[in-house]
Amino acid sequence: MSLSLSRLSPLLLALALAACDDAPRFTQAEPGEALSGGQATVQRSDRNAFSLPSANLSPERRLDFAVGNSFFRNPWVIAPSTTTARDGLGPLFNTNACQNCHVRDGRGHPPEPGASNAVSMLVRLSIPDQPYLAKEIERLGVVPEPVYGTQLQDMAVPGVAPEGKVRVSYSNQTVAFKDGHEVELRRPNLQITQLGYGPMHPDTRFSARVAPPMIGLGLLEAIPEADILANEDPDDRNRDGIRGRANRVWDDAQGTTVVGRFGWKAGQPNVNQQNVHAFNGDMGLTSTLQPKDDCTAAQRDCLAAPNGDGADGEKEVSDNILRLVTFYTRNLGVPARRDVGAPQVLAGKNLFFKAGCQGCHTPQFTTAADTTEPELAGQVIRPYSDLLLHDMGPGLADERTEFAANGQDWRTPPLWGIGLTETVSGHTQYLHDGRARNLLEAVLWHGGEAQAARDHVLTFNAEQRAALLAFLNSL
Repeated sequence: MSLSLSRLSPLLLALALAACDDAPRFTQAEPGEALSGGQATVQRSDRNAFSLPSANLSPERRLDFAVGNSFFRNPWVIAPSTTTARDGLGPLFNTNACQNCHVRDGRGHPPEPGASNAVSMLVRLSIPDQPYLAKEIERLGVVPEPVYGTQLQDMAVPGVAPEGKVRVSYSNQTVAFKDGHEVELRRPNLQITQLGYGPMHPDTRFSARVAPPMIGLGLLEAIPEADILANEDPDDRNRDGIRGRANRVWDDAQGTTVVGRFGWKAGQPNVNQQNVHAFNGDMGLTSTLQPKDDCTAAQRDCLAAPNGDGADGEKEVSDNILRLVTFYTRNLGVPARRDVGAPQVLAGKNLFFKAGCQGCHTPQFTTAADTTEPELAGQVIRPYSDLLLHDMGPGLADERTEFAANGQDWRTPPLWGIGLTETVSGHTQYLHDGRARNLLEAVLWHGGEAQAARDHVLTFNAEQRAALLAFLNSL
């Protein structure tokens, strides 16, 4: 037996309408929704919004934050030098300061035409897996290019040749919405020129990566592993087309495989190791966990160059400096959202959910009660990421594996702070290689597991597109 809606009681009618696909899920802001980082959220939305300490950090601990910031911001110099706390740059490197890639702790961008160096975009290198290198693959996640290693460095100290130069050109393609509105997408074409050490392996795989924003890293690190794994669905048991998987990566300190959380393919397990590898690969700086310069056996001048290691065996990045930089990068606060209750923002939020975007961009987690940084413990946070790998289709593929990630896999990037990109970083270039010139282009590059959501967005009219962008820009 069936009943028409007209014969239902007012209460049942309201419930029935609420269950309809077109009924809005959100008619007002959720409690605490503006506090993306919980009590650590910062109340700034200007150009320095990404550079502030967690709001609940004590005055005493803010001193360590400031000292860590100085080592993150100021340049390192070539060894030997009288500046012994900051010497050892190179021999091969991409930049001389962390802040050069993460300007004001924000998002990097691809090189402009005619730029001498890529600076805030690097290029990962590898060759196809070789079974006899199973142990190396377990530790590195890839097989390095034999001469150039796992990362192209386009700068070097005097007497050492840079590895090469990075250039990016673009070809265009057009995507049309159901209402006829067209958007031009640009596809990057990566070019490596002026190779300093001869030709590369013929099967070399390249992956361009822009520097991601630095906010909220400690909060992401504090999400319980079980909560991340609870969202895995590699066999698509719920048949929504989304098959999230955690990457399993090598932990240098523990000497074992653990869940990956950081990097464009979730290739790093924690903030400390992410920093260690960035110091080594991006600036050629040694540390306890990465005690050797990033030189291959074929790069003899690089191997012979002086370094900044201390006479007592202390590495260029001392354990104390690394501790301070890691403390700084863990405690960069997430800015509060803006206009969370505005009608257009709420309309965009409903469209975001209706399209199914939350299937990967998980809105909310609660951090663990016991964390390395007590201020980050027990916080309800809203990163809009599941930190899992998803197949994003051939359009975004780099065809480069990294641990458990295949050539079409990418970690869901957190969306918090994304609406302040232009304010902080001075541009609106998104995705792993900066190809998208605005948020709408970024959405339209989604494929693979996100194809259905992207196709749903293509049905939006002008008003709906504006609402979706208003919601994204409020994050």
